[in-house]
Order: sequence, then structure tokens, then C-alpha cells
Amino acid sequence: MKLPPLGTFRVFDVAAQTQSFVKAAEVLHVTHGAVSRQIRMLEEAVGLELFERRNRAVFLTPAGRALQATTASVFEQIEATLYRLQQESRENALVLSCEPTIAMKWLIPRLPAFQRAHPDISLHLSAAGGAIDFRKANVDLALRRDDFKWGDDVYATTICEEWVGPVCASSLPTGANAGDIDVLHTKSRPTAWKTWHRLSNSPVPAGARVDYEHFYLCIQAAVAGLGVAMSSFFMVQDELANGQLVAPEGFLRDGSSYCLLSARPLAENRKCLRFAEWVMGEMQRCLARIETRARVA
Repeated sequence: MKLPPLGTFRVFDVAAQTQSFVKAAEVLHVTHGAVSRQIRMLEEAVGLELFERRNRAVFLTPAGRALQATTASVFEQIEATLYRLQQESRENALVLSCEPTIAMKWLIPRLPAFQRAHPDISLHLSAAGGAIDFRKANVDLALRRDDFKWGDDVYATTICEEWVGPVCASSLPTGANAGDIDVLHTKSRPTAWKTWHRLSNSPVPAGARVDYEHFYLCIQAAVAGLGVAMSSFFMVQDELANGQLVAPEGFLRDGSSYCLLSARPLAENRKCLRFAEWVMGEMQRCLARIETRARVA
């Protein structure tokens, strides 16, 4: 015989468990009439009465009880299989929350290398900054700069120190010939120029101030030749390498660091530990390039 649709058996199973078409409708978020019609269609398809209807109440017939014993087992097996498959999928997935500028300017260009090194881990990237609730966000790790406070329930692993310095397009004049070049600021790093002045004893350029909402916009404005920006070395090393940007005064440590945040110690989650080891190695390789550009503080 041709079996009725699986959905019909699901309606029957819920109605059999609740012993009520009304309650089954509430569980399934459909109308009482829809449940009643599905049950009647199933009974007509199999040629058996599955419920006895008395005084607006329903009771399983012997045939109904026999069928419900099977449907309950079938749906339990389906749920158990789906749960196992979902768990296996999550075990291979790593969800990383990353500050947008770090993601765009540093991490994403290096992700092919991570995928080649760890093909069994599926990295899911979410762009966000600041504090994070790991449970609500359903995130495994967060890559952040330590420019804000996080709770005592957050585990932090320092990846490397931050290095900063002024950068501008190679087409713009620098040093004594810089003149009134515009000075680019970003709201996400409001004290960047003051920190540089304190660390280097170099004056802030005298040009007009231009503000950008996000750090990556400030960097892109510098690439476009719109002025000089205070940048992280990590965020512009590719532009420095290809000549789009120059760093006439080098880079200095500004006292901040990049960190990996997690809800549990990294050692408790192998995939998180593997990502942490990889990202530390990548940043250390980047740090080796700074030596030729660094200033002595």
C-alpha cells in the first residue's frame, strides 16, 4: 500500500500522546479542524479507525494504540539522529566573533592558510566588537583588542602586542614637506594620535582634522590619499608591502594587545586551542616584519 505523507503520522502521533485533538492543535500550532481532517485522512488511507470519538473526547482504539507504539519510536529515532548529526556538525564548526577591521584587513586574507592547515575545522566568522555574551551570541571565541573591560567569567589569552604609527599614501609628501596634510581620526580609536604623541614625542600634524566612524574607513581614506592616519601595523602591512602606504615614522608599541576571549579555558576545547595556536603563529610572523620599521621608544 502507498503510505500517507509523514506529516500525517506526526499529527496522529501528537494527538495520540495528548489524547486530544485540541491539545494536539496547540502543540502543532494549527487549528482543531486541521488536526481532525488529518486524522480522518489517515484513517481513510489505512482503512482503520484509530480514535473512538465520544462526547467531544477521543480515545485510541486498539489499532490506534498499536500504530502509536510504532510512530513514537520512529519519531524518537528521527529526533535522535538529527541531534547526533547537529552535534557532529557543531564539533567541526568554530564560530569566531572578530572586530570588523581586524577581520577585513588582517584575518580574512589569511583564512585560506588556516583552511589548508586545518581542513577539518569549519570557521564561521561574525563581525562584532566590544563585550560579548558567548551564550547569547552562540560564539566559541572572540578576537578583540583589550581596549575595554570584560567580566571575570571571560577567559582571555593574549595573542600579541599592538604596534601603531602614522601612515599615508606614498603619493603624499612626508616629513618637513608634509605641509597641511589632513589628519585622519576614527571614533573607534579616539585617543590614537594623543597616545602616539606621548610615546614618540612627535607633534601631531597641523593639518585639518577629519573624522571617520570606523577604523577601516580611516585606513581606506589614507590609502586613497585623503590624509595621514594613525594605524595599527597589522592592519596595513599588506598596503605597506605593496607600496600603497608608507610609514615615515615607523611603529611603536602603544601598550594595548590583541586577545582571544572565550567562555572556557582554551585547553578544554581542542578546535579553539588549534585556532589560537594558528593565530598566534600568524601574528608572530607579522611581528618579524616590524623590526625593520620600528622606532625605539
